[in-house]
Amino acid sequence: MTVSTPLLDQVDQPDALRRMSDADLRQVSDELRAETISAVSVTGGHLGSALGVIELTVAIHAVFNTPADRLIWDVGHQAYPHKILTGRRARIRTLRQAGGLSGFTKRAESEYDPFGAAHSSTSISAGLGMAVGRDLAGRDNSVIAVIGDGSMSAGMAYEAMNNAGALKSRLVVILNDNDMSIAPPVGAMSGYLARLVSGGAYRTVREFGKQLAAHLPKFFYDKARRTEEYARGFFTGGTLFEELGFYYVGPIDGHNLDQLLPVLRNVRDEAQGPVLIHVVTQKGKGYAPAEASADKYHGVSTFDVITGTQAKPKANAPAYQRVFGESLIKEADRDDKVVAITAAMPSGTGIDLFGQAHPTRTFDVGIAEQHAVTFAAGLATEGFKPFVAIYSTFLQRGYDQVVHDVAIQNLPVRFAMDRAGLVGADGPTHAGSFDLAYLGCLPNMMIMAAADEADLVHMVATQVAYDDGPSALRYPRGEGVGMDMPAVGVPLEIGKGRILREGKQVAILSLGTRLAEALKAADTLAGMGLSTTVADARFAKPLDREMIRGLAEKHDVLITIEEGSVGGFGSFVLQFLSEEGLLDGGLKVRAMVLPDTFIDHDKPEKMYAQAGLDAKGIVAKVQDALGMSAGAEASPAAKRTPPRAVPKVAG
Repeated sequence: MTVSTPLLDQVDQPDALRRMSDADLRQVSDELRAETISAVSVTGGHLGSALGVIELTVAIHAVFNTPADRLIWDVGHQAYPHKILTGRRARIRTLRQAGGLSGFTKRAESEYDPFGAAHSSTSISAGLGMAVGRDLAGRDNSVIAVIGDGSMSAGMAYEAMNNAGALKSRLVVILNDNDMSIAPPVGAMSGYLARLVSGGAYRTVREFGKQLAAHLPKFFYDKARRTEEYARGFFTGGTLFEELGFYYVGPIDGHNLDQLLPVLRNVRDEAQGPVLIHVVTQKGKGYAPAEASADKYHGVSTFDVITGTQAKPKANAPAYQRVFGESLIKEADRDDKVVAITAAMPSGTGIDLFGQAHPTRTFDVGIAEQHAVTFAAGLATEGFKPFVAIYSTFLQRGYDQVVHDVAIQNLPVRFAMDRAGLVGADGPTHAGSFDLAYLGCLPNMMIMAAADEADLVHMVATQVAYDDGPSALRYPRGEGVGMDMPAVGVPLEIGKGRILREGKQVAILSLGTRLAEALKAADTLAGMGLSTTVADARFAKPLDREMIRGLAEKHDVLITIEEGSVGGFGSFVLQFLSEEGLLDGGLKVRAMVLPDTFIDHDKPEKMYAQAGLDAKGIVAKVQDALGMSAGAEASPAAKRTPPRAVPKVAG
């Protein structure tokens, strides 16, 4: 959809905004909103949060001297309008596409992105570091951290504010309150008060009053202080932030440039230490479908701008998160000890479905993964069966709690890790690449990976039945592979894999959903004259030692494949083979893992092809192990390879 944007067309860099009148800035905001809607309708992405910060984005760039003044967006998916205003408009319709713009802020992409923010609640810590660095270097630029879209629910934000209040470095924090969770809607009076308290005159009077009160007898000082706090809290709700050492301004209407611009100018010119500006915005502002359904328009596929209808292809199989949610409901129907916990991602994990069926046993703790893990540990001590449903990449934030509060105490907390492996458009920040490595090294941890949606049902049942310690289940984003679904899950035997196809020369041992590619590779290898076994490990820990021993003893080549980094399943297998002396007889072993790099966003199947973790890559790895040239058939000698001599192991 083409939109008319005559003033926005004049803005290639933010300095153009600084030459415009306030009236022109209002028109730029309207045009920027239309351009954002048009662009995201083509690419998909985070629409609601981007529309909520249109006026705020224009105001910040019009008042502050970016990029010399550092601007951090938290979470970075609010930054689409910012990208349009900072020299990236010509590429905005490549957003989240192969070779295109990131869906988050990214340092390598622009000097206007001083900090990459894809996981939430990092901006105040990063901003404080930048402010202290500025002070140490003797510079005088501003540092602005915009934190919103739920990011203030995480403890890290308050840790940073507590430190900032003590250091007293000049730092501007803009709290984008876009769900009315902190303050009620604001009007003209609160806007007037915000302009008043952000100005130098009011600040001087208030500081004078504090100094005067400090010289009064204690009774009068305490009474005066409580009265001032009550009055300030009555009008603004800012007492908490002031106690943390911030000068609080707000709340103000984040869509009203008549309020935003003078407040930002006052803070730019008058601020001496940390300041928090509280702005209230509406997700999806200015686009009726997004205003009416903020949750459905938080993240969108491509859509029709006129109707708002999203272009979602008909699913060929149920999504993994739906299978997980529905499986957990069935288990909870039979077992009243099953409870579910998520960290602000109920729909992304399938816990929203569980919450509809079992609302009193569903807990959304907000963006607080550390708390979620230890909260679950506490539930486990009371005999409950907590499922912590968190994206693999987000569980990294609660790792210390996984180690100390769960694994060391051997508590039966069940981790359900969505988004395992590569995730597509969200890119490396959201890819579940490392959980096999960071959980597999922990004593007491049992780890499973579903090969398909039917397997996932059985693994949920396995976790419910497993009380011997903590367990982790990983599964990918997106649709299943189209398997017939079991009516109920049946617990699996712990640490036991399965053989799907028998061969004699090559063994492919898969963990997770690369199994389908392993079977395709086996077909190709058969056409080359290489008889191939395909096995599904199911468990990364404990290993099916008996099955792996058999594969090692009966084949010339053993390939392991997983959707994770080095240090995971393949490393566990190699450790076992080494300990058992199974590498001494000439067995050729190759561990296929994600490459030691962060893979940029693309369609998942293209990302896996780039990583070499598809059928073609598996075949190439086998050929390399056998010294075959690409595309060649196995030699007659290779086809008649006699059984290898396997060394005898004591015991």
